[in-house]
Amino acid sequence: MLTRRRSKTARLNLGYATIVSPADGAVGDRSVRLGAFVQPGQGLMTIVPMRHAIYVVANFKETQIEQMFRGEKVDLSIDTFPGVRFTGTVDSLAPGSGAEFALLPPENATGNFTKIVQRVPVKILIDNPPPERIDQLRPGLSVEASVDSRTAPPKGERQTLVPLATAKALPQP
Repeated sequence: MLTRRRSKTARLNLGYATIVSPADGAVGDRSVRLGAFVQPGQGLMTIVPMRHAIYVVANFKETQIEQMFRGEKVDLSIDTFPGVRFTGTVDSLAPGSGAEFALLPPENATGNFTKIVQRVPVKILIDNPPPERIDQLRPGLSVEASVDSRTAPPKGERQTLVPLATAKALPQP
């Protein structure tokens, strides 16, 4: 009886010491080593999604997103693969411009009244990347994205953000 209890306690303690990634991928930046002590909330490594849930974040000018909605088809040209055609689908538009979420937002109250066109991040899911190229896709590659606004959903179904019910069901990156 005592050995069973100790065994159960040991398994429970081992569970407290095991760290599991919430997503599949490759380790991109590891700041922890075997035997190191970690604290709750401490960044241990960066997991880069590979093969699954591959997406592009394209920064469109604010003047280009008026007719851009979730579900529209996108043609992608990646500089690394000249002549290879990739397709994608608009997943969501960011709820603010890139400057709103910057670590050091720009101070536009400098005395001049020059209007600066803002960029809005648009998440594009890559549809069926060519199998011979999927292992070569990496974060940070230069991509040109062209959204086909003719593929927009009907007027009553147009959205720019992921619906809240869907967002709760998605795994966090």
